[in-house]
Amino acid sequence: MTMNDREIVSYNQLKSYIEKEGFIGYDPYDTLLSKIPFKELGKWFPVLAIQFQKRNPINIRPLLGIKKGINPKAYGLFLKAYSMRYALQQNQDDLEKMKYFFTWLKNNHSKSYKGYGWGYNFPWASSEKYLAPYIPSAVVTGFVCKGIFQYYLTTNDPDAVEAIHNAKDFIISELPQYRDDSGLCISYTPVKRDICYNASLLAGEVLAMEYYFTQDESLKNLVFDMVDFVVKRQKSNGSWAYSEDIRSGKERLQLDFHQGYIIESIFEIMKYLKIKKDEWDNAIKKGLEYYKNVLFMDNGQSYWRYPKKYPIDIHNQSQGIITFNKIYKYDKNYFEFSKKILRYTIRNMQSVHGYFYYQKFIFHTHKISYMRWSQAWMFLAMTQMKES
Repeated sequence: MTMNDREIVSYNQLKSYIEKEGFIGYDPYDTLLSKIPFKELGKWFPVLAIQFQKRNPINIRPLLGIKKGINPKAYGLFLKAYSMRYALQQNQDDLEKMKYFFTWLKNNHSKSYKGYGWGYNFPWASSEKYLAPYIPSAVVTGFVCKGIFQYYLTTNDPDAVEAIHNAKDFIISELPQYRDDSGLCISYTPVKRDICYNASLLAGEVLAMEYYFTQDESLKNLVFDMVDFVVKRQKSNGSWAYSEDIRSGKERLQLDFHQGYIIESIFEIMKYLKIKKDEWDNAIKKGLEYYKNVLFMDNGQSYWRYPKKYPIDIHNQSQGIITFNKIYKYDKNYFEFSKKILRYTIRNMQSVHGYFYYQKFIFHTHKISYMRWSQAWMFLAMTQMKES
């Protein structure tokens, strides 16, 4: 156990909060669940409504008719956390919750697609596309499968193997692919062929999980191509851009928690495939150095999107804890740094009610509780820290 008494109290307060709330809640991006028909007001109204609402520190969701809901990604994170808890403590309550999350996810994958894919419980809009609720994505499916794989490791339940198999079918059959001389990229969603590095690697994790069970060499080759695609796009300073435009080749810079996603995915894929590849290993080392030395301050506070310091975002904090706690074999100081991030986050971003705030600005704090973005991520981060 690596948390001190104060941190254990903090963890138990968070656990009590999320259980009292029944694991449901609001989300920063849930605005289009409103009774107001934003979509009918033109292309830009949904986009602007989402951006305004996620910045609004006053929770007007009840006035807009937005209800708390079940977020499949949050359930995937909770499944992983409770599976980790049960593996070490053999607590009956954790077992029941673990089974509940797995059963719900198995029965509530997005319909009308081959295999098992999961998406968010709300509509989402950007300047490029509109996604209806539960349109499955590589990202949500990837994190759900991380939870299912942990559940399998804890229970050896063959239904978990079958769920991973079905998720592989979704990734292969429904997500558009882009290939060039550097490798293969799997698209974010079924609705558009695109290049998003972290999303493709999360899809790659699912395929690597399937390889773990089947030893299918064709899958291994695909995963190799997917990791190579991303590794070859790493900058000399160790960072990655967020995405790339297929037509122009122009990259979109967004230096935040997605760096942790990419590093973790490469690390996990090597574990699933049971290999060590020097080029990938070096990419992880360089990525970790950049992630720690540039995207975090010495006191454990993250940048929002480098070089912007504010707002301090709970997702940046939680991913930092997860990444440096999990991959400290590259430098023992990373483990100590994960504890520093945790302690900063508890001191500055936890409510007396147990939940964690969304964002902290210089002069004010956005205190609305978001079950997926804030609580599920911090619960997983603190569970991993507690059990490591």
